Amino acid sequence: MTSAIAKKKPSTRKRRDEVVDAAARVFAERGFHGASTRDISEFLGMRQASIYYYFASKEEALEEVCAIGTTGFIERAEVILNKKLEPDQKLAMLLKAHTQPLADRSDYIMTFLNERKWLPTESRRRIGRMTRRYEAFFEKVLRDGMRSGCFHKDLNPKVTAIALLGMLNSVALWHKRAGIDLEQTISILTTLAMNGTSATNKNM
Repeated sequence: MTSAIAKKKPSTRKRRDEVVDAAARVFAERGFHGASTRDISEFLGMRQASIYYYFASKEEALEEVCAIGTTGFIERAEVILNKKLEPDQKLAMLLKAHTQPLADRSDYIMTFLNERKWLPTESRRRIGRMTRRYEAFFEKVLRDGMRSGCFHKDLNPKVTAIALLGMLNSVALWHKRAGIDLEQTISILTTLAMNGTSATNKNM
């Protein structure tokens, strides 16, 4: 009996991941209010009632999509901050790590950016706390760089972090429509960000 249960759990987890992926796709394409659990089930070729085995409501599925996307960013940022590198090197890595998921996780990013406002209040607060934690990683690197002389001493770390993330997040909204190569876009924006924060930039 134990063996049978152990074999079943990975399959259940995998199916749940598939449901979350489908929810992210449907929310990104149709918006939260334009999407239904029927749309998600049809995308997967499963019965609508089966969706409720994994999520009690559409709102719960939306929170999971937003949480997964945010958690991924946090985990990558933590790895970067623990590296023994200069602040400017860490910032460049953070910028690249933030934009890389656009290639294979764009549905999650689009849903987070456009649909999280429809989350119930408490869910929105939970996601908000995660978002602020992530922003704090950028602020820390900027402060460290200001102290070490990598970054301009008059930067406002909080404002700069939010501005950088806003610039990067906007890529998700237009890069496919514009038909611009993603790698080239990331390279250009990283250069702009690094030049804008650098202590050697005479225009600051």
